[in-house]
Amino acid sequence: MYFIDVQGTLISDKDKSPIAGSREFIQMLNTQNIPYMVVTNNTKKASQDFLAYLNKIGFDFDKTKYLDPLMLLDAKVSKEAVAAYGATEFLQTLQEMGYKLDYTHPKTVLIATKENFTADEYAQMIDFLLSGAKLVGMHETSIYAKNNKRYPGVGAVLKMLEFATSSSYDIVGKPSTIFYGEALARLKKQNPEAKFTDITIISDDVKGDLGGAKELEMQTIFVTSGKYKNADEIVPFLDENLKPDFIYKNMQDILIRHKMEK
Repeated sequence: MYFIDVQGTLISDKDKSPIAGSREFIQMLNTQNIPYMVVTNNTKKASQDFLAYLNKIGFDFDKTKYLDPLMLLDAKVSKEAVAAYGATEFLQTLQEMGYKLDYTHPKTVLIATKENFTADEYAQMIDFLLSGAKLVGMHETSIYAKNNKRYPGVGAVLKMLEFATSSSYDIVGKPSTIFYGEALARLKKQNPEAKFTDITIISDDVKGDLGGAKELEMQTIFVTSGKYKNADEIVPFLDENLKPDFIYKNMQDILIRHKMEK
């Protein structure tokens, strides 16, 4: 059984096109009736819109096999008085979901992916947190990759704010226990006996996605088709208990190995 990441794993960070072997891997799971969930930290597009995009470019799964942080946001963040920071599309999606943005007296500081946070935005976040606002991250991604550049991910921004203000933070998406727990609950609809130890998670985020998954005793596969150019950039510097169980170039390599084992 599988949890499968999207950005950098199924689709390219560069142009959002399918990565080699990714559509075929999903089709193989469908054909062999292998339970899986596509678990993405998408926050820019409304959930149904991002799922529709993935379907449009050839990924054959429906909403019963899809989960992103926007689908769990109501459980973590009140819709009133939110100071949200992220891409323009994220802010628009929040407002369409009924969230009231407030940059005067917010109750929550909500952080999502953005490549060009400004010093003034960080200063505003710090002031709000020191005034008692709650800190929440849409996910805890280590690195954000776009246009062949790599930026601090939401997790890195959260760690900085935590250090600056001594504020603890909550996470909505990966690798939070609530997110993986919801993904498991949905996977159980495909196999009622499913548990974390039965699951292999595939992702390009070895620190964010896979680190949290290992703590839940999932088996981990790190693909170097996304945030990192090769495993040597990051794996040697990880704690031994957080190192991935397997490393592959992309989904095509995983598919080939899966067929060989059959």
